[in-house]
Amino acid sequence: MGAGIAAKLIRHDREFGVRFVAGADEAGRGSLAGPLSAAAVVLDLDRLCGARARELAALRDSKQCDQAARERLLPVVLGLSELVVVETIPAGEIDRCGLHQANLQALRRALAACVPPAELCLVDGFKLGPEAPPHISIVHGDARSAAIACASIVAKVVRDRMMRRLDSLYPNYGFAAHVGYITGAHAAAVRRHGPSAVHRRSFRAACYER
Repeated sequence: MGAGIAAKLIRHDREFGVRFVAGADEAGRGSLAGPLSAAAVVLDLDRLCGARARELAALRDSKQCDQAARERLLPVVLGLSELVVVETIPAGEIDRCGLHQANLQALRRALAACVPPAELCLVDGFKLGPEAPPHISIVHGDARSAAIACASIVAKVVRDRMMRRLDSLYPNYGFAAHVGYITGAHAAAVRRHGPSAVHRRSFRAACYER
């Protein structure tokens, strides 16, 4: 069944009739702490066939994978991609310009670095505006497009690794467990210790009220 999902994702991207397709997605949009990361991945669809395509048999939207599966997929994606770009926006910048604008900015930067070689850019969710390279936004694109699914894996693994490193710098918050998202334990830690330097202070979170 897994191979069927991956084959469907690849077929979706082939339908556009180009050779080099870039997909972009972000991770960490809803997190209370840590950066937002955006990744863009360029696939050469002419080479993504036979044994090479079968290497992506486990590919799917990163939200449908556990941590171990994402970690296994990352080197496969990196090995099969023509180009991979990751952009991160730290918490302070998210607070200054707002989450949505930070999200757009990261995705624009990632895609801009992919053209060329990308002939077509696909992005998960929403339009990025005229400042971005020409692109097509696809609702639930990480579950429909191979290039976007690959980007979702890269963005998620890179961000989770960053949060695990931040856990060693801010050990009171349990970042290694929840990677910055709100949980009961995370909220309790913020109430106990106050927000850290990597918490997004512009978010309206009940745990900030002391």
